[in-house]
Amino acid sequence: MNDRTALVTGANKGIGKDIARLLAAEGFTVYVGSRDPGRGKRAVEEIGAGARLLVLDVTDPDGIAQAAAQVDRLDVLVNNAGIAPSLAPPADTPVEEFRLAYETNVFGVVAVTNAFLPALRRSPHPRIVNISSGTGSLTWSTHPNPQFTPGSGGGAAYRSSKAALNALTIFYAQTLDEDGFKVNALAPGLRATDLNARAAAGGDPAEAAQGALRLALLPDDGPTGGFFSWDGTPVPW
Repeated sequence: MNDRTALVTGANKGIGKDIARLLAAEGFTVYVGSRDPGRGKRAVEEIGAGARLLVLDVTDPDGIAQAAAQVDRLDVLVNNAGIAPSLAPPADTPVEEFRLAYETNVFGVVAVTNAFLPALRRSPHPRIVNISSGTGSLTWSTHPNPQFTPGSGGGAAYRSSKAALNALTIFYAQTLDEDGFKVNALAPGLRATDLNARAAAGGDPAEAAQGALRLALLPDDGPTGGFFSWDGTPVPW
């Protein structure tokens, strides 16, 4: 009997919805995390069998607690919800934009992960996948890489928040390793989503979702505390 469960935050659209769809196809009961109940319901209907709506705003502590109370056991958590306020460099970015980005991309991940840890601990093979960005790699930001042209300080709020998320991925992996967790980050590449104006020209979100699925299904001898591109190759921090 397949009774595996997964939660994907921000799963009513984009990469998140494709990740939820792939997990459902693998036989998971998938909680489709969505702060908008209507959009979440439509996503659940589109995904089909195995999908369940879980109203979840990663910036709302009370809402997170209510959502966590509805999930007894969780095998996979995909922290996908994220925002990119603008593509501005740091000198042209209001402090409020940084706060906005970090509220969802960093603090939201911590709040959701910590709230669902009790449910994850009930799984024999708990997996956490953090959807990061290659632009959050400090190495790639200063050296040639396969995903973007380095040397630009644009998108400072988003990119620095993803660099912080990368650090958290390492810290969670280190502290949860003895409990059998596998915690990794994914660089999905530029994808055709509504994250920002530039993203609209990206590739198929479903391709990136395959990379998330790979990390969600890692065997017990798989890596933890790693940063991987959508195609499975390692990304430097």
